[in-house]
Amino acid sequence: MNANPSRQHPADMDESAQLMSRTARDLPPGRHQFHKERLMAQIHDIQQNEARTATPAPAPASTPASASASAKKTRRLPRPAIALPAMAAVVAGVIVTASVLDNGGGGNDLASGPVLTTDIGSASADGVPQLLDRISLAASSGTTHPNVRPGQFIYIESKTAGTFVKTVDGKSSLAGNPLSTRQSWMSADGTKGWLIDPAVNDSPEGETLSLPDEQGNPRKADLNGPSYDYLTKLTTDPDQLLAKIYKETAGHGNSPDQQAFSTIGDLLGESYPPAKLYSALFRTAAKIPGVVVVNDAVDAAGRPGVAVARTDETSGAREEWIFDKKTHAFLGERSVQVKQMEEDGVVIKPGTVNNTSAIITRAVVDEMKQTPSSSSSSSSSS
Repeated sequence: MNANPSRQHPADMDESAQLMSRTARDLPPGRHQFHKERLMAQIHDIQQNEARTATPAPAPASTPASASASAKKTRRLPRPAIALPAMAAVVAGVIVTASVLDNGGGGNDLASGPVLTTDIGSASADGVPQLLDRISLAASSGTTHPNVRPGQFIYIESKTAGTFVKTVDGKSSLAGNPLSTRQSWMSADGTKGWLIDPAVNDSPEGETLSLPDEQGNPRKADLNGPSYDYLTKLTTDPDQLLAKIYKETAGHGNSPDQQAFSTIGDLLGESYPPAKLYSALFRTAAKIPGVVVVNDAVDAAGRPGVAVARTDETSGAREEWIFDKKTHAFLGERSVQVKQMEEDGVVIKPGTVNNTSAIITRAVVDEMKQTPSSSSSSSSSS
């Protein structure tokens, strides 16, 4: 991930910055620049189309349907405006609004469903260090994270869904993405990868993550776009690690503390940290001011747990890392709106689930697009 400006208040950014900020938060490592380039290309195409339309050359009159489709296309974003991965509503105990928002008829770039809401669980700072100590201990004594050899890939399968601001014919409303399966592969050195995510790409085949930097060179891993090899070199001392996070994320997000918390959350959900670092991340999080415990939280797969959380006072959203109450295994994460805000003229009420995800499988495979099940089948058949 590149530097994330998504936690700035919308009023403080120009239109293009707002568009980019909405796409940035939930993308996996290495995707921000790709979608930035793709978005800029789309803007360029739109500008060219507008320029051609402005010329005196005659053109067929557009029908209302085609005009509506054009409006949808110009509003198309690589990710929903508010990334809110959906939960399995009944199983998760999530309260969902009774009606599905009107999609304006015809084709729809973003699948629309009910807006996701939930009860806002009470939060307390009491017991935070003790809980994170137990989580850290469970992480260090649990299943050993495998070493990733050169040429191998980190495979992560998760369930995600979201709520977003949808604009059709100039009218904006809040809508939801249905629960979907997200699969990502990333090489140990971070130079090769693949993503299948219905919320990001239209093709069921997915799209490449193997993209060079602006100069055409392989991307260099960093804290905001880490590779497994990069993570093996990070310090596991909580004080030193936190100092590094604050230093390298300075100026990003709405506050240094919230950005640090979000950076650790990204490492938990979008990578496969080595065992010692994985354990150290929780002891590091315990040192961030404002961290609280939410006793009742549910991930996107409907699994209940306890959450370690922090509220972004600017956005009014509480970011929650969800853990099994007995084993303290990491289940997933979600963002819950705890303070009423407005996005594109649409009110986002407290209890709206801004994003939710559940880690289903995290493993090491030998090939791109290979899954653990296909790897086992291949081994058994050979």
